Amino acid sequence: MSETTRTTCPYCGVGCGIIASRTANGTVTVKGDPGHPANHGRLCSKGSALGDTVDLDGRLLYPEVRGERVSWDQALETVASGFRRIVAEHGPQAVAFYGSGQMLTEDYYVSNKLFKGFIGTGNVDTNSRLCMASAVAGHKRAFGSDIVPGNYEDLEQADLLIITGSNLAWCHPVIYQRIKAAKARNRQMRVVVIDPRRTDTCEIADLHLPLAPGTDVWLWNGLLAHLSKEGPVDYPFLDAHTEGFGSAVMEARKQGSVPHVAAQTDLPDVDVARLYRWFSQTERTVTLFSQGVNQSSVGTDKVNAIINCHLITGRIGKPGAGPFSITGQPNAMGGREVGGLANQLAAHMGFEEGDLDRVRRFWDAPNLVFGPGHKAVDLFQAMHHGQIKAVWIMATNPLVSLPDADAMREALRGCELVVVSDAMRSTDTTAVADVLLPALTWGEKDGTVTNSERRISRQRAFLPAPGEARPDWWALCRVAERLGFGHAFDYEHPWQIFDEHARLSAFENDGSRDFDIGGLAGLKRQDYDALQPRQWPVRIDGEDTPRLFEDGHFFTANGRAQFVMVEAQAPANSPCVDYPLVLNTGRVRDHWHTMTRTGKAARLSAHTVEPFVQLHPADAVAAGVANGELARVRSRWGEVIGRVSVDRGQRQGNVFVPMHWNDQYAVRGRVDVVVNPVTDPLSGEPEFKHTPVALEPLRPQWHGFLLLREAPAEHPDCAWWAMARGPAFIRYELAGDESPCDLPALAKKLLRGQGEWLEFADSARGSYRAAWVRGGRLLGCLFMGRRETLPERNWLGGLFGKAELEQAERMALLSGRPPKGEMDAGRTVCSCFGVGENTIRQTIANGAGTPEQVTSACQAGGNCGSCLPEIQGLISTMNQRTA
Repeated sequence: MSETTRTTCPYCGVGCGIIASRTANGTVTVKGDPGHPANHGRLCSKGSALGDTVDLDGRLLYPEVRGERVSWDQALETVASGFRRIVAEHGPQAVAFYGSGQMLTEDYYVSNKLFKGFIGTGNVDTNSRLCMASAVAGHKRAFGSDIVPGNYEDLEQADLLIITGSNLAWCHPVIYQRIKAAKARNRQMRVVVIDPRRTDTCEIADLHLPLAPGTDVWLWNGLLAHLSKEGPVDYPFLDAHTEGFGSAVMEARKQGSVPHVAAQTDLPDVDVARLYRWFSQTERTVTLFSQGVNQSSVGTDKVNAIINCHLITGRIGKPGAGPFSITGQPNAMGGREVGGLANQLAAHMGFEEGDLDRVRRFWDAPNLVFGPGHKAVDLFQAMHHGQIKAVWIMATNPLVSLPDADAMREALRGCELVVVSDAMRSTDTTAVADVLLPALTWGEKDGTVTNSERRISRQRAFLPAPGEARPDWWALCRVAERLGFGHAFDYEHPWQIFDEHARLSAFENDGSRDFDIGGLAGLKRQDYDALQPRQWPVRIDGEDTPRLFEDGHFFTANGRAQFVMVEAQAPANSPCVDYPLVLNTGRVRDHWHTMTRTGKAARLSAHTVEPFVQLHPADAVAAGVANGELARVRSRWGEVIGRVSVDRGQRQGNVFVPMHWNDQYAVRGRVDVVVNPVTDPLSGEPEFKHTPVALEPLRPQWHGFLLLREAPAEHPDCAWWAMARGPAFIRYELAGDESPCDLPALAKKLLRGQGEWLEFADSARGSYRAAWVRGGRLLGCLFMGRRETLPERNWLGGLFGKAELEQAERMALLSGRPPKGEMDAGRTVCSCFGVGENTIRQTIANGAGTPEQVTSACQAGGNCGSCLPEIQGLISTMNQRTA
């Protein structure tokens, strides 16, 4: 028998519903919830592998103070006394809280209430600042509130869908698959992808615009100018429901001609004209945007430039029409609802006197902060300068995710009191903490989250709390109690917190505030436990709101939407002689944030096993690097090392490096060490998409890989390594500077095996191979030499799943290649079913000419579909070679 629980996925902002099943022996399986309106039963590769991530390996299970295990009472008293002392000596602005879009809404609510309302500091911010703040600022300038007006059905109903600044196929795969299916149903639907890189999202694109990085405003201002001259302009809508049209259009017309826009964006005139024509002619138009727009020193202006084009045509608040900001984290929107950003109060209220008075009275908050505090990057820089002396970090790993990350590490090292609440014991951030508080993780947490379409869903626990791990809201309340605020934090269940959150949203709200879930106030606990997905606003009448602004009413002071005059300007830092390339960072298909969860799942590590540096072929030639070699990417702020991936889909002059790797998974793999810390002056969001960098080859004496049945006590001591988990082994990719004669000694140091030792050395070729076998089982193997002589890893990795090696396998072991008649499946392409590239190639060679035929023959692509663009690429490549 198994117990099933309906809950939500903890990854991206799609907010997929999940059915989790737990058997008596503790095994967890997951599947998509067909009844959840966000995903209708579909899951991506990450969501499908959630059951692989719930073990207790690496968990933080007990409180610690300065590396020593202590009781919860000791840990909480250390936190409370530390904050009390620092506030008494330096004032409340000397303390800070830094949270995460992975916190549940109830945890977020308590943290904001404690720090802003009772401790009295405005220094409360979140890693959502790093991904959504520009969208927030743009929405507030245009609509008077931070609100996404549409819903996922609009994406399917559109006749023109513009996807800009998002590799949707990798970052929000379920929404991508919904759009792909809608396009197959509606042959009139067109998709435009605006992205400097040609990503897998372009698989469904009718037009790809690889614009020069940072030139988005030129493109959208040009469209606004075009629409103002050529139409369609919705003058009745403009007259009745907007203001600022004239000044915005006058500014846009300064750069509005198609040839000028094409020159500024480095796009063909004909493609710019095609985009403008399609937008003009298509009533049902949705513009979906994400981090490529937001993560910029001019991100807010980009957002408003997009919104301006929807306002001039009246394409907002209608089915299949409107701007749509898709969030990066599972509860980025929920955090904003309760005031998780430094420039917000709870329930979408700000720091105007009326809002301050309202929140103060509702909370009975004696020390309510009177104004905004430091935003994320500024917060850590203030810490570096000694202005912030205590910080509580919750559910995030900022020393991997913040820009100029090494400087941020030094800031934390110099801080008097660093408290970290985390589910994992060893992260880059826990390494510099004074106090560690063991938190619950996905399957153990109970509360709510809000997805990108304003849909509130229940996160339900289906696993017991391990060790002494406790909910984040509980730890916050216990500290509040020790600070003398216990009367305001006497919650016993998240249901009570949600109820207070709902009541505050409706408190003195006559419809002038957008966020209102008063219809969910007063729920009994059993009703909260059974809560179905709801789309806010849910006012007292209890009805959901699938779409806003249908009535033309906005949440500005005069009820009108605001055009924003946007001046096109270059990013804050431009390439130069010393740093001639532009770095862009982002996600890979199967990993999430800093890998503390996805790094546990072998199938998620199989597709991309190490950090990489994606380059255009011309830039690779100029830098003197080849595909598969190692390269160093340098900026004024730091350096990162990755494997070169030459790709014609990359824009020339640009470099892409993924954001996920950290000190636990690669040496010098943290790309945000390199990233420019400049921020948007309005939103405070960093410039993750435009850092000037230099590229140079890294040429070690040898390359290699190490496979081990059990994780070693410490990582290899060599010039470079990257680690990934396999199904029954740990995999290291290696490189070093030792001479060939030193390789045997290094091998023994790395393998450290007792048992039968097999080895082969070829000093003339500078190669060495060794394996460690005991009782017929393979316990480890190491291959070292020139990169091009190393065998594939898949067959060797499969040997670790065997109880005993066969004779033919033992004989073939040091060759690294399977015995005659067997095939190495090759690099994993389909993570869901573990199908390798060689298997797919063989399937294509046997006659499979479409992705559907490949799926039918070998399952690849048959679950989430994320690998289908790659399968199509293999089909095209093989067809070209045989043509």
